Amino acid sequence: MAVKVLVVDDSSFFRRRVSEILNADPRLEVVGNAVNGKEAVEMAERMHPDVITMDIEMPVMDGITAVREIMRANPTPILMFSSLTHEGAKATLDALDAGALDFLPKKFEDIARNRDEAITLLQKRVTELARKRVLMRRPVRTATMAATGRDSSRETPRASASALSTRNTLAGRSVLPQGNSKPAAQLSALRQPASRPVAAKPAARFKASGKKYQLMAIGTSTGGPVALQKILTALPANFPVPIVLIQHMPATFTAAFAARLDNLCKIGVKEAQDGDVLKPGMAYLAPGGMQMMLDGRPGSARLRIIDGGDRMNYKPCVDVTFGSAAKVYHDKVLSMVLTGMGADGREGARMLKSSGATIWAQDEDSCVVYGMPQAVAKAGISSEDLPLERIAERIIVELGLA
Repeated sequence: MAVKVLVVDDSSFFRRRVSEILNADPRLEVVGNAVNGKEAVEMAERMHPDVITMDIEMPVMDGITAVREIMRANPTPILMFSSLTHEGAKATLDALDAGALDFLPKKFEDIARNRDEAITLLQKRVTELARKRVLMRRPVRTATMAATGRDSSRETPRASASALSTRNTLAGRSVLPQGNSKPAAQLSALRQPASRPVAAKPAARFKASGKKYQLMAIGTSTGGPVALQKILTALPANFPVPIVLIQHMPATFTAAFAARLDNLCKIGVKEAQDGDVLKPGMAYLAPGGMQMMLDGRPGSARLRIIDGGDRMNYKPCVDVTFGSAAKVYHDKVLSMVLTGMGADGREGARMLKSSGATIWAQDEDSCVVYGMPQAVAKAGISSEDLPLERIAERIIVELGLA
């Protein structure tokens, strides 16, 4: 069955262009067009699309407000189209904060090196996001349901939608929406006397490996802004090692994203500059369109920011930074590959592992796109696969901060 897509934009030309591109893929079908956020909210409720593409600036109701409304009432994977300006970057980050899962530049020539590549990328992004709808709609069997057979989401649908909206914001929690139907086993349970409440199984406690680290490195792409904020905001101000962050992001976005993280986190966060000396408790975000490499030796290592190069698919590239980290810090690196499309990070992680470093991967269920972590996990490079909501906890235990 084709993925149903709702296209939202106040420009008739852009709506038509996006619809033609998506309909050209047999896996996709545009089932509706909305000209403003208000129409988008109404059509999402009525048509239940699998994915929504959303403009930011629209009359009547803007895209950010529409995202909040949709995630509250009818949670759906949303792909934002954004202008590559500083203001466009801030608005896009606000949209991700509201619950959107991904974004692309509105000018197709900014998406990729040629038109055919841009078309393929858009089709692939929408197809990948559609897979998250399954998780958004997956029923959760809570302790209350196990004990009483009742699906509390049917009693409090507004609370359930709100919980999912929170999960998809940059400060999200791992709460999934409840389903709207009762399995036969639950209906049978309704006829039985209520038994003693079943306690939720406690999460397994982490144990530190005992390794000593001098650097933490994190690589990510699609879904990364949400994941990075979830992790970094939980780290203490006295974090003992420097952190390098590689997020696939346009050049005009990384400064705004670093500033946002710096404002929210206890640690310091900045867009990396050539010559920066790595300091404990500071995170350095690779600038978009460039490559970030490490040079020197532990304790006095510096960052080298160089031209991205036309031959590189990713600018910044996780493999490039991870590879240079392996040469400088060897086995003293704690590295993670988070949600993202493609396989960037696999070869860099392989270099780190061969130097004795530690590599973790985000698990499939908590990823927006399980591409980059899957590549690392399938290659047998990662030692642990972790849900997003527990990665910060795992870091704190591993570095002896708990």
